[in-house]
Amino acid sequence: MDKILLIIQREYFSRVKKKSFLVLTFLVPVLFIGMIGLIAFITASQNEFGDLKKVAVIDESGRFVNKMKNGNNMSFTYVTKPFETTKKAFIKDGYDYLLYIPSSLTGVQLLGEKKPSPLTSGKIEDDLSNLIRSQRLVEAGIDTVVLAKAQKHISISPQQVKANGAIEDAHVVASLAVGFICAFLIYLSLFLYGAQVMRGVIEEKVSRIIEVIISSVKPFQLMLGKILGIGLVGLTQFILWIALTLVLSTVAGTVLVKNVKAKTEQVSAAQHMMAQDTQGTQVDSPAAESGNKMENVLKELQSIPVTKTISCFLFYFLFGYLLYSSLFAAVGSAVDNETETQQFMFPITLPLIFTFALAQSVIINNPDSPLAIWLSMIPFTSPIAMMIRIPFGGVTNLQLAASMLFMVLGFLFTTWVASRIYRVGILMYGKKASYKELAKWFMYKD
Repeated sequence: MDKILLIIQREYFSRVKKKSFLVLTFLVPVLFIGMIGLIAFITASQNEFGDLKKVAVIDESGRFVNKMKNGNNMSFTYVTKPFETTKKAFIKDGYDYLLYIPSSLTGVQLLGEKKPSPLTSGKIEDDLSNLIRSQRLVEAGIDTVVLAKAQKHISISPQQVKANGAIEDAHVVASLAVGFICAFLIYLSLFLYGAQVMRGVIEEKVSRIIEVIISSVKPFQLMLGKILGIGLVGLTQFILWIALTLVLSTVAGTVLVKNVKAKTEQVSAAQHMMAQDTQGTQVDSPAAESGNKMENVLKELQSIPVTKTISCFLFYFLFGYLLYSSLFAAVGSAVDNETETQQFMFPITLPLIFTFALAQSVIINNPDSPLAIWLSMIPFTSPIAMMIRIPFGGVTNLQLAASMLFMVLGFLFTTWVASRIYRVGILMYGKKASYKELAKWFMYKD
């Protein structure tokens, strides 16, 4: 046991004392919070940041003349010259695009020297569709004001009924965001820290240092010490990241909400007269909607059960890392360089890739489905699947306990399997390993 502790101590402090570890540990939370703030700021101010697109309009139908509204990102100028003449000179005249509307309203074209973005073409298409719809309703004798009032948008507030009968907000958006972020961090960390274990084994094997080390310790002790040492490095880094992120988000969250709200009010005031339909009905501007959504998301994030989520995250990160890093260590012991690891890496990482792909569709949309439950029980897939499910609140205590038990048993099993390969592989040189060879190493008696 003392030898394992010495190996853990060496692996831990040799990495923690590096300047790159300290810089990365304290810089990542700042960059993360800064990125969220920048995204929120740009989202609330997107109309101001966009370049103004000048559009020349030839309307042979006469239905849209002087009816398309100018905005912060787009202005329309109606041209009476023939289409053939205008399309040759609109770029020289300072226009970005030429919108040609034939009299039949079929074959509408948007010409430009550069390809228009989907947002630009989509906005023009929506404006034309709304205008022609309103005109045809008027022609049919339908009062568009009455129709607009009748088309009331109904928003649903998801609620959750607790066991004691209490009703609380479900906070679906926050649950989705937290679950996906936790799953992604575990997915990323398993590759990152597992690869460090594998590289460390390869380096010691190639430099022949391993032959000196195993004269004093058993191969299993060396493998376990290396895994636990690097695992503690990752755990330390994540704990510091979580603590720093919570502190920074608490401080920045309040400021961000105020700034987003103030910016939204400024943009909304500037667009107040333009955000109307053809009959003068007031509608919310996109800036106001994005600002309200951002404010609601920030409020929902504060309702997430922080203690339970962080505790489960640390557990699944730690045991997920221990499970996969033991397999990474076995792979590192079986090869002489990192290039040869590719044939063994894909089968090991396939469950992670498969679960992460399903997490973005199946598990998020139906976190209590039989497939999601089974994926959260299997040790190779549960670190990602369970972290997606936990924020939604559908995981029972029995399911969580069973998943954690299987996770611990899975770690013990994979460590035992990996150690039997590791004890032979670290002394093998100059021979490319195959799955058949690994099976032989596993079956060798002590």
